[in-house]
Amino acid sequence: MPGPPVDVTIDRIVGEGRGIGFADGMTIFVPLTAPGDTVRVRIGRLQGTVAHAEIEEILEPSPLRIAPRVADYAASGGLDLQHLAYADQLEVKAGAIADSLRRIAKLDPVPEIPITASPQEWEYRTRAEFQIDHETGAVGYFAPNSHRVVDVAESPVLTPEVQALLTTLRDDKAANLVPKAAREYRAVSGDAGSVLEPTNTAKSRLVMRQIGEDVFRFSAECFFQANIPVTQAVLDRVNEIADVARRSDGIALDLYCGVGLFTVSLARRFPRVVGVESMLSATKYAEENLETAGLRNGRFVTAPVEHWIAGDRSPIGRVALAVFDPPRTGAGKETIQHLLRLKPAHVAAVSCDPATFARDIRGLVDGGYEVVDVQGFDMFPQTHHVEIVAHLRRSEE
Repeated sequence: MPGPPVDVTIDRIVGEGRGIGFADGMTIFVPLTAPGDTVRVRIGRLQGTVAHAEIEEILEPSPLRIAPRVADYAASGGLDLQHLAYADQLEVKAGAIADSLRRIAKLDPVPEIPITASPQEWEYRTRAEFQIDHETGAVGYFAPNSHRVVDVAESPVLTPEVQALLTTLRDDKAANLVPKAAREYRAVSGDAGSVLEPTNTAKSRLVMRQIGEDVFRFSAECFFQANIPVTQAVLDRVNEIADVARRSDGIALDLYCGVGLFTVSLARRFPRVVGVESMLSATKYAEENLETAGLRNGRFVTAPVEHWIAGDRSPIGRVALAVFDPPRTGAGKETIQHLLRLKPAHVAAVSCDPATFARDIRGLVDGGYEVVDVQGFDMFPQTHHVEIVAHLRRSEE
């Protein structure tokens, strides 16, 4: 049974955008707070002395708190930092990365975490997924921690092209043109044309995006980053690491390579590159993208990274650089252990989750690597999500 309300002052924002405070002998995590808020909370879950709570009342707002652009958080599509000014959001994200490196990766000292801002604080998302409730007629997003669809007419983080796709979907639903079997749609805009299709479609449509000097072809079902200018900044940073790593003998690995965003640039810098990706359609597009760039020194393997890397990979020879960009769950302990067997001279670790990122970094450090630097990239303004790139090198290097 929930206990009585508790008053707590928020010390800082940590992983998953939650505020942390201390009261009544408990460490209390509260979402949608700002550093310096004094709030009355209702505890929903208690694990020992760690409590997870929700705001019941803001008793004294933080000086950092501003009016959110979307008042109803459930209708905002997860904009859980929109009540902070953008400069403060960047500071919060750098702090969350540093906190994870300190607590989980056990780094001491923790390196300074510079963070690259997004050129657009709003209207930056070039892809989105929309939910449909045929019973209520709602078209929009799932409410937090539920499968209730919240009706959304406008989303301020969507580019005008994707917002137009949301409007089209709503109009189609109102005109009874949406099949009852379709409960989720993906919307993706490319440099030319846009795609709006059910996620259960048999054949997803082609999208093209230019990043730097290269044009990437992919289907709407394939993963591709949603904030294009920040994607360019992440690619530039990985290329900088590659330019250092190319001084070492060996090939490059691109693990979780997707449609080859990093692979193409790596193929220009190394005698050979191997990309590994579990999604067959993605590796087919990666092959096309490498060929379009006029490169012939790469090959792609369609297999889960954890399975491929567990095999005997000694025939690939020396590895100068290993790039890995896993899903939010991270690479994981076993994959990191198998990567250590390959002894890459340098590692570029890319992640979208500070906690799993720090866990993977801990494994690399324990395996003989040192952290050269860590940088943040604000791929998702107004939310707690952040992209991270770390450069690590073997100690003997």
